[in-house]
Amino acid sequence: MVKKRFRSWPRACYGDICNIQRQEKIILHQSKIKQMKKTKIWYWIFTVLFAGFMAFTAIPDIMLSTEAVNFMKQLGYSNHFTIFIGVAKVLGAIAILIPGFPRIKEWAYAGLFFDLIGAVYSVVVVFPVTIDLSFMLIPFTLGILSYIFYHKKIKLA
Repeated sequence: MVKKRFRSWPRACYGDICNIQRQEKIILHQSKIKQMKKTKIWYWIFTVLFAGFMAFTAIPDIMLSTEAVNFMKQLGYSNHFTIFIGVAKVLGAIAILIPGFPRIKEWAYAGLFFDLIGAVYSVVVVFPVTIDLSFMLIPFTLGILSYIFYHKKIKLA
């Protein structure tokens, strides 16, 4: 003989109330998915732009192009530092693009921001401050937005 299992009484939901609760859960879940999609899209837009900017400004440093060498010499830096900073920027750009590895990403963001802050400081110390320096707001803004959306993406996951 098989024993019949009875549900515990009283049941958690009754008829229409149960359906409403299910619908509310579904709507909440769908809105969370939409929010996650928007956050991921914005994260990848800002991250690709920021990483691209950092990588493309690193290539002349690594190749020791005459413009990069002359500019870094004016700032007082040698060629071995120019190559080092170029390689570090490329590695940082790769690190923020690769999914996962949250600790490495944090260090990469920090390193890329140190590079940007150091670049602005070096230019301000050597050259007079002009409106041309406001161009540096673009990579700072992209980096900050990428970092903010990275943490929003983690929080929503």
